[in-house]
Formats: sequence, C-alpha cells, structure tokens
Amino acid sequence: MPDVRRRQFITLLGGAAAWPLAARAQQGERVRHIGVLMNFAADDAEGQVRLAAFLQGLQETGWAVGRNVQIDLRWGAANNELYRKYAAELMALAPDVVFASATPSVQALQHANRTVPIVFAMVGDPVGTGLVASLARPGGSTTGFTPMEFGFGAKWVELLKEIAPRVTRVAVLRDLTIGPAQLSAIQAVAPSFGVELSAVGVGDVGEIERSVTAFARSSNGGLVVTASTLAGVHRDSIIMLAARHRLPAVYPFRYFVTVGGLISYGANPLDQYRVAAGYVDRILKGEKPADLPVQAPTKYELVINLKTAKALGLDIPTSVLARADEVIE
Repeated sequence: MPDVRRRQFITLLGGAAAWPLAARAQQGERVRHIGVLMNFAADDAEGQVRLAAFLQGLQETGWAVGRNVQIDLRWGAANNELYRKYAAELMALAPDVVFASATPSVQALQHANRTVPIVFAMVGDPVGTGLVASLARPGGSTTGFTPMEFGFGAKWVELLKEIAPRVTRVAVLRDLTIGPAQLSAIQAVAPSFGVELSAVGVGDVGEIERSVTAFARSSNGGLVVTASTLAGVHRDSIIMLAARHRLPAVYPFRYFVTVGGLISYGANPLDQYRVAAGYVDRILKGEKPADLPVQAPTKYELVINLKTAKALGLDIPTSVLARADEVIE
C-alpha cells in the first residue's frame, strides 16, 4: 500500500517506541526529526501521561506525527545502561533536536553528542550537575525547564514541621548520583526547625528498605523525599514503608500523593513537559539552545491526602488545608 494511504501508527518494541512516518509530508513541507528519551519505564503510567503532555504541547505548536515530524522514543527506566544505549541510538539517528526527561537522560545524551540541541524537563539542578553554564545563559547545546529553584528543599522541611510538629528527626531520601542542591537547602534550615537530618540513598528498593527501617527504630521521625527519577520509580515502596513505620512524609510532586503519600509540594510535572515542547518548536524554527534561558515554574501546588493523614493519626492544621490546591479524601 502506498505510504500516503498508510494509517498513522505507533510501534512498541522492547520498551522502545518509534513513530515512523505514516504519510508523506504535505507538498513542500519539511519533515523534522525529534528524539525523545524518557526516564521512566514504558509501562509506568506517570511516564505515559508526561509523554502525552509533551506530545500535546507539540501539537499545539503545529507539529503532527506523520505530517511534518517524526519522533523516535526510548524509555530509560531509571537504568544507566539503558540511558547510555538509547542515547547513543537516538543521536545516531541524527535528530534535529532531542527532548530529555530528567537529569540522567540529559547526562547520557550529552555524553553521546555535544552538538545536537537538547531540551529537558524536570532537571532539578542543571547548573550544579554541569548540564548548563547558568540558568540565564545556558551556553552549549542544552536548555530546558527545572521544577524548582535553589533553596526549595527548605519548603519541604517547613511543611513537615507544620503538619507533624513532634518530628525532630528527618530522613532525607535522595539520589546520591545527582547534584546536592536539594539536600544543601534542607541542611541550611534544619537547625532553625530543630531537626536532625539523616541522608538516605534511593539507589534500589533494598537500600531504601534497610535505611528507612533502621531510621524508624527511634521515635519522632519523618521523611522528606527529594525530587529524582529513582524516587519516582520506587514511589510505591517508599510510600509503603512510610505507612508501615508510621512516618509522616513530604513528597516533591502530586503523583506521590495520589497513590497514598501524605503530602506534596512542588511543580506540576505535566506543565514542564508541555512548555518544553514550546522550546523544541523554537529550536526547530531556528533558535539556539544557548539563547533560551532555563526556566523555573511560576506556580507550585500543595496536595494533601487526608486518608493517609488519618491513618497516621495526624490532624492537618486548617492553615495548611486552606493553602492546599487539592485535598484527596
């Protein structure tokens, strides 16, 4: 059947997906090539809704798969070997631009190629990890959107003390392989809130379980889960451990709370993916990543799970409830 009659389709193979061209471009219209490297696994619902938000953003700026754009998609699944493999594969396809989801994806893509433009979303500390020279002037071939500003971690400690004032010990769950900005911000304010900190790595489920279980043996503990791909991938285990050990926990994003986490404060990840599509559009139209500043959100959302609060015996203050963007009952 001629290409022009072939229906648009998606192929899913071994955790990697590609949207081949399903129709010839409209006469005279150039087909552009976008690579996409996601940080979640292909079967993770959160990864799928984020991808959908990015594709929606592309559509809103006039890009349609099968008409004027081809997309090659890979899922890194929080696996460093897969990041390296798929980054090399995508760069070998000579894309016009690559969209990268979270820090590990960008690191792998930069290692594979330093000249192809990269637009990222959900990179917590792009300067501290060396991905860009500065937020205002990223330089090089990489730019994008960060979900928080430096010092944001202090907000999580403040919120934890508001909802659980008895907490005097806080385990900070973090990815030890990415920048220290979130932990540094928490360390800076911990004394003023009268809390003692313990850093807990989130490299694998076994490490998380051992560390949290050991931490929970003493009283008056709470958790702050910082933003990272690994925390997102292991979210079910982290939430289960917090419930088992009756630990009040603050999370970075809403999707932790919708599956049973206590409370979250942070940007809406889907907004990051939609606006990142706008940067991809601008680069495809000739702008340079070095000239596009890294942007932080202008709005953060507070989400509370009252069912989880009740299970922990916590009475959420009305002052906190009044600030909530969403309350899950």
